[in-house]
Amino acid sequence: MPEPDLGDFAVAQDGPLYVVTAAADGMRAGCLVGFASQCSIDPPRFVVWLSVENHTYTVARRARYLTVHVLRRDQEALARLFGGRTGDRTDKFAGIGWRPGREGSPVLAGVAAWFTGRIEAVVAGGDHEGFLLAPVEDGPPAPGPAAPLRFGHVRDLEAGHPA
Repeated sequence: MPEPDLGDFAVAQDGPLYVVTAAADGMRAGCLVGFASQCSIDPPRFVVWLSVENHTYTVARRARYLTVHVLRRDQEALARLFGGRTGDRTDKFAGIGWRPGREGSPVLAGVAAWFTGRIEAVVAGGDHEGFLLAPVEDGPPAPGPAAPLRFGHVRDLEAGHPA
């Protein structure tokens, strides 16, 4: 019997989207992430799942820190940039506001909220791997609407890389 693909379950959740950024060995990368969650209260921990086919995954495997950004509902263009293009061929940071954070991990300007986490562990999970993050720095929420951008807002987005 084939395994269910969870497609209907995932669509029903309509979860928030994040941009995860990394820097290592003189490279920077970032991608749109839909698989992420706080996973511990004490100590605080968060996990982000990156596709092993993604350029950001390659950079993240060499990084010590990742930065996780919550997008606002009005930041669909930013989601399309980080989700619809691949860092193999595109500098996603050209022309947008950002600054280097911990060990160069890019911190995007104007997002709803962000934090940088130290990579504590990497967990295999099929075509994605989970990066367990211990928060080391965060930024105050940006002014503006607080409603997060959700999967349903960019459901038609064609990924820059296959899963």
